Amino acid sequence: MRASLIQIAVDPEESVDSRRERAAALVREQSGADLVVLPELWPTGAFAYDLFTAEAEPLDGPTHEVMAKAAADAGVWLHAGSIVERGPAAEGSAGALFNTSLVFSPAGELARVYRKIHRFGFDKGEAVMMAAGTELVTVPLPGSPGATLGLATCYDLRFPELFRGLVDAGADILVIAAGWPERRRAHWTLLAQARAVENQSYVLAVGSAGTHAGVQQAGHSIVVDPWGEVLAEAGPDEQILTADLDLTKPAATREQFPALKDRMLGLPSPRR
Repeated sequence: MRASLIQIAVDPEESVDSRRERAAALVREQSGADLVVLPELWPTGAFAYDLFTAEAEPLDGPTHEVMAKAAADAGVWLHAGSIVERGPAAEGSAGALFNTSLVFSPAGELARVYRKIHRFGFDKGEAVMMAAGTELVTVPLPGSPGATLGLATCYDLRFPELFRGLVDAGADILVIAAGWPERRRAHWTLLAQARAVENQSYVLAVGSAGTHAGVQQAGHSIVVDPWGEVLAEAGPDEQILTADLDLTKPAATREQFPALKDRMLGLPSPRR
């Protein structure tokens, strides 16, 4: 399977509508790929908190429309990164905001939605502006052999139990869309490799370039195989990173080194 990671730059001088069209054009250029992935919150910028409310959109909003057509035109599975989603309005109030990833089939149909579970910011920003997702999401891809994507977003990368849950649900390719800051880039690379090794899965981790509300982005999107070997890594600027994945490798790795079979579950709580 050929995967293309689009490490798009977010420029505050570029309008959201213009960036949507530019991203769609980049997706169409990947017509030879099987899977294309965009970063987290690329329409607004992951740290552009002041734009979240104004640029929030429903699931079937403008990003859905543009990305669905791009996926169909290119004939690819498209993880269209994430958007600021405005959920359905409750009686007497506006709908909650979510950090929501959209995955489209090669026919342009919305195949899966993942709402980010772990929100970053502690007591500010995304952590207080957005509601948390509650469901692990996988995406089975057809083929022989086929593959199953496990979806995660940025800060999720720091929580290994989420990825164990995805593996238990059948995932063998872990896809992380992120807006990761440059000042913690060492963590980005380290954690991407750790998630690959401990889960004996491919990791496709795509970040963005540019500056989001004054926060320099790390870039350095990365593809890691189930043994932890880095197959491809981007630089800091806008770039399209492409790698060919052997879909038999996760199962072969788990058979050759069956560490997942030795997991000890249901251990008692430690004494206090």
